[in-house]
Amino acid sequence: MTTYWCAQAWVGDGPVAGVRITEDAGVITAVESGTVATQGDERLDGLVLPGFANAHSHAFHRALRGRTHDEGGTFWTWRERMYAVAGRLDPDGYLALARAVYAEMALAGVTCVGEFHYLHHAPGGVRYADPNAMGEALRQAARDAGLRITLLDACYLSGGLTSDGHLPLDPVQQRFSDGTVEGWGDRAMAMVPDAGLRVGAAIHSVRAVPREHLRTVAKAMPGAPLHAHLSEQYAENEAGFGYYGLGPTELLAATDVLGPRTTVVHATVNPHLTLLGSTGTRVCFCPTTERDLADGIGPARLLKDHGSPLCLGSDQNAVVDLLEEARALEMHERLFTLQRGGFTSSELVDALTVDGHSSLGWPEAGRLEVGAVADLVEVDLHSVRTAGTVAAQAVYAATASDVRTVVNAGRVVVRDGEHVLGDVASLLRQAIEPIWRDA
Repeated sequence: MTTYWCAQAWVGDGPVAGVRITEDAGVITAVESGTVATQGDERLDGLVLPGFANAHSHAFHRALRGRTHDEGGTFWTWRERMYAVAGRLDPDGYLALARAVYAEMALAGVTCVGEFHYLHHAPGGVRYADPNAMGEALRQAARDAGLRITLLDACYLSGGLTSDGHLPLDPVQQRFSDGTVEGWGDRAMAMVPDAGLRVGAAIHSVRAVPREHLRTVAKAMPGAPLHAHLSEQYAENEAGFGYYGLGPTELLAATDVLGPRTTVVHATVNPHLTLLGSTGTRVCFCPTTERDLADGIGPARLLKDHGSPLCLGSDQNAVVDLLEEARALEMHERLFTLQRGGFTSSELVDALTVDGHSSLGWPEAGRLEVGAVADLVEVDLHSVRTAGTVAAQAVYAATASDVRTVVNAGRVVVRDGEHVLGDVASLLRQAIEPIWRDA
């Protein structure tokens, strides 16, 4: 049992002073407010928030950071560079890269990651001896880095969609595909959950999964999280209308994909607000990726007002800073509406914490309350970025660099800004440099 005395902690809808949190076996057993620190308490002198949930990550995209940003073009030309990285990874290389990326996330306050996993097989689609070797690498990486993980195993059957129909897989995409929806289901459901890993299903997109298979994927794991990329690009919407006479949201609605356990990612290009909201479908925004890839600005406030809970992801991991993702949700809304104050600080914190964990199938996490998972993130309120900031508005000032302490299910993963694995920058260099050495 450990007691943490927090100078300020985000309890309920905002910061409360003098909070003592007791954890036992990774679960919060007591929360007391208006206390003073006593001998035996672990002191956390900043603002303590619940653990952050990164609801959408592609860990291997981290290898592209600082290498693609000045090349111009579109999402589709960027994708060619991403495919080149995908073609160079094996389970050992993926383990090294994902471990370093997840450690970087932990340094930024992330306690749970949703890995949208489609890099399944060896080049040419050849199965590894363990068909889930790449997924097991991600499990081990998260365990080593001190994160929980929801492995969102993506079905990927076609190489794209045009108004004339679905395209065959290209050579790199063969690594992503199990050939048939039944093959995907057999392999994905062979992953065995444990205390740190839960398994969910994912529809890569309506481009990659033909209409006749969408319902099968949606029903494959009843009760588990179900995620899908949705309307990230105009071309996807146009192809859906051109071939099916339906946009991507309408396709998912017609095949019983939408609902409270479903999270659609991006929704930046004309999503169907009523269909998403009326079904309680969640929406994950990844603002730093959406602006880097010129995806556009999604109608976040409108989606929430229509009934869709919002959460956040780092997606391509060009930026790993969930505080920035939360802040950008509001800042992008200001650009979209030309008005300030679209979201309250409390709503941004909910997207960062409780709603993200719920999207990933961890409803017991994301709150500082009795019975919740003991995830604590201490943010420094006295840095050059946050000095003078009131705690209630820290999400507008703090960055990942201000995260001082991270406790994940009672385990201290980050202390004084240092990860238990040591020099994370070195881990990243050691993992990324071999990928590009012969490129």
